[in-house]
Amino acid sequence: MDKSIIIVGAGIAGLSAGCYARMNGYSTTIFEMHDIPGGLCTGWKRHGYTIDGCIHWLVGSRPGTGLRQVWEEIGALHGQPIVDHEEFVRIEGPDGRTLVIYTDIDRFEQHLLELSPRDRKPIAELTRAVRKMAHFHMPTERAPELHSFGDRMRALPALRVLPLFVKYGKTTLKQFAERFSDPFLREALGSFYNLDGFPFIALAATLGWMNTRNAGYPIGGSLEFAKSVARRYADLGGEVRYGERVAQIIVERDRAVGVRLGSGEECRGDWVISAADGHATIDQMLGGQYIDDELRAVHARLKPFDPLVHIAVGVARDLSAEPHNVVRQLKDPVMVAGRSQQQLGIRHFCYDRTLAPEGKSVITGMLRSDYDYWKALGAGTEQYLEEKQTILNWFIDRLDERFSGIRDSIEMTDVATPLTFERYTGNWRGSFEGWQITTDSMTMRMKKTLPGLGGFFMIGQWVNPGGGLPPAAVDGKFVIQILCAADGKAFRASTPSIMTQAT
Repeated sequence: MDKSIIIVGAGIAGLSAGCYARMNGYSTTIFEMHDIPGGLCTGWKRHGYTIDGCIHWLVGSRPGTGLRQVWEEIGALHGQPIVDHEEFVRIEGPDGRTLVIYTDIDRFEQHLLELSPRDRKPIAELTRAVRKMAHFHMPTERAPELHSFGDRMRALPALRVLPLFVKYGKTTLKQFAERFSDPFLREALGSFYNLDGFPFIALAATLGWMNTRNAGYPIGGSLEFAKSVARRYADLGGEVRYGERVAQIIVERDRAVGVRLGSGEECRGDWVISAADGHATIDQMLGGQYIDDELRAVHARLKPFDPLVHIAVGVARDLSAEPHNVVRQLKDPVMVAGRSQQQLGIRHFCYDRTLAPEGKSVITGMLRSDYDYWKALGAGTEQYLEEKQTILNWFIDRLDERFSGIRDSIEMTDVATPLTFERYTGNWRGSFEGWQITTDSMTMRMKKTLPGLGGFFMIGQWVNPGGGLPPAAVDGKFVIQILCAADGKAFRASTPSIMTQAT
């Protein structure tokens, strides 16, 4: 008789685990609090427009890479066309200067030299790191917990980037940007990600993958991406129970044996995998019983990603001739959404015509915010609604400065706050991912188990500092490899028989 696995959460990590579990003969049930799959990999529809809330680029989009194989195995890229942008982003300074971060590294290098010939040395250092980091790939073949000597030997080619990690591993993007003498380049590069401790090498890797067309955008966006994985899971015979919140993980003799739902119903399984929010899993579902001083210290040291206010408008105007991703530096900092804002990112999605009616566009912006600020207002209160409107008005004013007269073309508006993210995904304090990537956390490996608890695994963004979709999907594969090894089974993986290569 097949062993059974209960999975908490139908985000990409949970769905990936479900897919690989079914490929290996396990009986599976996923319990998802929302009524759609994807978790934070999602989108939502408003008045004929689709607002994309997650994917801007997807590492592993290039055929022939290990991560692309994972995406194909779980059905995420099932023939969808991939868009590889010529520009990653344009950073527009308040004085009219513009930095274009081209995805072609040769073109980007030439552009930087034109902007500041005297910065030839840091420009060469930056572009050299990008070219080398293009060869760095996330391990996808076998769970590190199961690595043999042969696995370690096969990983030796990755050592070619080891000198970069040694040289830049503790260098933040802001620190590297200080090497530029040009004030605009120093500010534009240093504040681009606007995250304390963001590693320089993480930007180099991102640009390296884009340069080799391994970080494109799948047409259909986040919602279709998640639904594709859910369809793959269903085709493999898996079950998702939507609208079912797990209230408690049932533990007997220090082993997880099932879950108790909010309705009081109990469901039993041989294994329990939580792909849900980490704090909800440990503090609520497990009552805070399976955490020791070492894990507490790790959680105290790590910082979650700040929550976001996500703003979207639908406009009766085609913006396809405009750059798709712009960061506008503000002349003076301004208090918006409970935070001092020094820049505003503006993105349109005209490269994906499935998201808006013909000849129209979706424009989005994201502002880092503060959970306690919104919690004090209270969801749905008059003050809460007024603050959302104030933020929307400010955003529209900034759009009208960038795209003259666009306010008259607006047909749809939407503002999602940290409380919105918390309500639909359960993510702790409305964080839009998990633990923030820093120079300290970048190479950290966290355990998928909890101290003293058997029959249980945690996967996803709360055990992978830096978050993102690739670690979530790979975690789903690795945890089933670990279960197969524990059960004495040979791990198997396959792609759908009608899989076609995305172009």
